[in-house]
Amino acid sequence: METISPPSTTSPAPDETAPIPFFSQAATFRRLWPGIRAHCDDVLNRGKFSHGAKVAELERALARWTGAGHVVGVNSGTDALILLLRAAGLRPGDEVVVPAYSFVATASAVVLAGGVPVFADIEERGYGIDPRSADAVVTPRTRMVMPVHLFDRMADMRGVREVAARHGLTVVEDSAEAIGMRLDGTHAGLLGAGGVLSFFPAKTLGAVGDAGALLTDDDAVAESARALRHHGRSGRTLDHFPGIANPTVLSGLNSKMDDLQAAVLLAKLDRLDADIARRAELSARYDERLRGLPRVSAVPGAVPPHPGGNRVCYVHLIETEDRDALVGHLAAAGIGTETYYPVPLHLQPCFAHLKHAPGDFPRAEAASARALALPLYPDLTERQVDRVCDEIERFHTGRAA
Repeated sequence: METISPPSTTSPAPDETAPIPFFSQAATFRRLWPGIRAHCDDVLNRGKFSHGAKVAELERALARWTGAGHVVGVNSGTDALILLLRAAGLRPGDEVVVPAYSFVATASAVVLAGGVPVFADIEERGYGIDPRSADAVVTPRTRMVMPVHLFDRMADMRGVREVAARHGLTVVEDSAEAIGMRLDGTHAGLLGAGGVLSFFPAKTLGAVGDAGALLTDDDAVAESARALRHHGRSGRTLDHFPGIANPTVLSGLNSKMDDLQAAVLLAKLDRLDADIARRAELSARYDERLRGLPRVSAVPGAVPPHPGGNRVCYVHLIETEDRDALVGHLAAAGIGTETYYPVPLHLQPCFAHLKHAPGDFPRAEAASARALALPLYPDLTERQVDRVCDEIERFHTGRAA
């Protein structure tokens, strides 16, 4: 079989006046193409393109990298959350405490797994769930608490685990953004029943489409998740075509990972430590440039991780009272941004039946009104970071171009 080739194998000189997208991995793919091509050729030559040997290879590699007892590859981070909740024992109608500030999948996964999301506010400094707020909303129907590790640091897991122990709750982690984050050496997602990873392209380890994984040290959770991802079939199904005839023991999903996504992720995994270090360098440059700028909070540099934790920069987030106007200014200058998250979860229309109102979770609402993510990815240059900072300074000080 002929090998596949990229559109271009040469890296053009960077145009420092060109628009700066919020995210790009074009240069990364040019640089990593030989390794990506080799893994993709393995898939194409073998002829099994989903739920096959390359997925199994990725699961083993991720288990080594994270220290997880089990890694279960699936087709998205969202599906990983749904399967984790079900595999960890969520029953129809059970309540799961989640932060009011997160991507909607945090709470919608609870609904899709048969549960009821119960919202809590976030910390005063940082974006993780506030353990005191979580403690206050626990009811006799609460079965789980699901902290979310957002942006560049883990939630207060010591506090969360204390709440869980006090009420007899299971801890599951929405660690979709948290690859590389650890607490006292334990990887995010392994501090309770399990966690997840998202490989959405913009993530710290990103595919070229949707893919995800479930992490756990619990044998029973892993066994259940493996069945659930393949229509609830028992026994071996990964890289085992006859497994489609296995008995169906659970009502599962079609959430198999594509082997071409696994191929890309394996090639990029070799560069993950270097990519994390590069993101840290660029984030530090943002901090240095934006520190002290009027009406801007350079949040990553101002708020340290919780004791025992580390910082891994998935995005570089700032807060400003003039967020929406700044977005327009940067867009006019050719600079992409992302607003995280303009409507907090308790005010999303899909959760209107839970009867929340503005003011219920003030810290989450403040973050939704102020938070803005700036471009941050290994392909970004220092001069591009400086251009972004120049425009932010120009906007806030009125300095002419």
